[in-house]
Amino acid sequence: MLSKFDELKLIARCALGDDRHAFGMLVEAYQTDIRRFFLNLTFGDASLSDDLSQETFIKAYTSIRSFKGLSKFSTWLYRIAYNEFYSYTRKRQEERLDENNRSKSPDEPLGNYEETSNSRLDINTALQTLNETERSVVTLYYLQDIPIKKITEITDLPEGTIKSHLSRARTKMAQVLKR
Repeated sequence: MLSKFDELKLIARCALGDDRHAFGMLVEAYQTDIRRFFLNLTFGDASLSDDLSQETFIKAYTSIRSFKGLSKFSTWLYRIAYNEFYSYTRKRQEERLDENNRSKSPDEPLGNYEETSNSRLDINTALQTLNETERSVVTLYYLQDIPIKKITEITDLPEGTIKSHLSRARTKMAQVLKR
């Protein structure tokens, strides 16, 4: 993990000098966490997670000059990732509506969920019962270990709303996991 000073130095090199090597170092520092975030949101779809991660880093690179340093770089990056996931899901829902209007066929699942671990299958099954906002909040809080205050910055949701989503998600997931 980069120190705050090293991180700021790399960001400055990217913003002022268009230093791709410096941005590559930022990508190396955060790619595992961002990819894991997407893996949990996409129920283990590695290909989709890689695509969304790549789009996140491309958007971060092209808009690095807009980073003001008011929050941590990781918070800013997760905000981009969060927005990227919601853009993808909105686009996917629109495509499904178009397909249903044309062919009246049933919806297809989001991805291929071949998992070998029973506990991983249970968690994926439990996550599938959540709506996208609940799943995002659960992923950020429990799987990425991001505090609620930072989740408010990432999602633009009030702290109380995040706590409500976490509570509802825990209840839904507990019901699924009891079965």
